[in-house]
Amino acid sequence: MTRIQHPSKTSSHLSLWLGLLGAVAVVIGSFLFIRAQAETKASGEMTYLKPVPSDAKLRSRLNKEQYHVMRESGTEPPFHNQYWENQRAGIYVDFITGEPLFSSLDKFDGGTGLPSFTKPISKDEIVLKRDTSYGLERIEVRASKSDSHLGHLFNDGPPPTGQRYTVNSAALHFVPVEKMHAEGYREFLVLFEEKK
Repeated sequence: MTRIQHPSKTSSHLSLWLGLLGAVAVVIGSFLFIRAQAETKASGEMTYLKPVPSDAKLRSRLNKEQYHVMRESGTEPPFHNQYWENQRAGIYVDFITGEPLFSSLDKFDGGTGLPSFTKPISKDEIVLKRDTSYGLERIEVRASKSDSHLGHLFNDGPPPTGQRYTVNSAALHFVPVEKMHAEGYREFLVLFEEKK
């Protein structure tokens, strides 16, 4: 007959205490992580940039017009798009990555039925390419991180730049001033403070 050896009471108590201590550590660690995330979001220091998804994910996430504009260099219908008449203060960001592209401070009526801007927030966030499609000589504007087609650049804009960035609403997401802090764009609020 085999005799079963039970662990000593000291060993059982030690295992129980170590297990409880481990559970408490996990709970405290989770609490601190969640709190740090909430503080980061409240401070407006969250990163707004998102990675570029695969083409399959983009096809499922974007509607037909958005995909056509951003991935097939299409153009949305003039005067029938989301932002051409938008007069609210805020910034326009890349729909895919969230990178800040244009400010409402530089928006004007270009007469094309599409949002028009005199300049981007930063020239580092856009890429200019020669476009000879449809037998025309134009400058295509693309977002630097997502490589999304945004629109075209023309040299017939108002002062001070003389440029007109005509951009498709379908490639943009608008972040109003009152939501910029909460959505992680706090650093860009200075653009609007300078104009006061």
